[in-house]
Amino acid sequence: MFLYKDLTDKILRACYNVHNGLGCGFFEKVYQEALAIELTEMSIPFEREKHLPIIYHGKVLDCDYIADFVVDGKIILELKAVTEMNTLFEAQLINYMKATHIKVGYLINFGQERLYYKRYARY
Repeated sequence: MFLYKDLTDKILRACYNVHNGLGCGFFEKVYQEALAIELTEMSIPFEREKHLPIIYHGKVLDCDYIADFVVDGKIILELKAVTEMNTLFEAQLINYMKATHIKVGYLINFGQERLYYKRYARY
């Protein structure tokens, strides 16, 4: 069984609702705004554009990572609105998960005809 399965099922339902409602072709910010509405309506706690510190050699770097969403303090959502996915997006999410010690992340792309998502987990 997946870690946080019930919560991630709800998150994916919210993403499908957004994609079905808007389709593809908008900028990422549009999907981010719509997803915030869906999550709120579903009573799912989240922080949007959350600044997360990056630590290197025990020191907090001046630059930080801004997560599109951190859901219930447990799951990072990295949103995209692109016609083609890139392995750099995956590496980005994995690095953010390592740096923040968050165990579950989703890369979600609204920019294609069908909603794309990929789950990442660290145990």
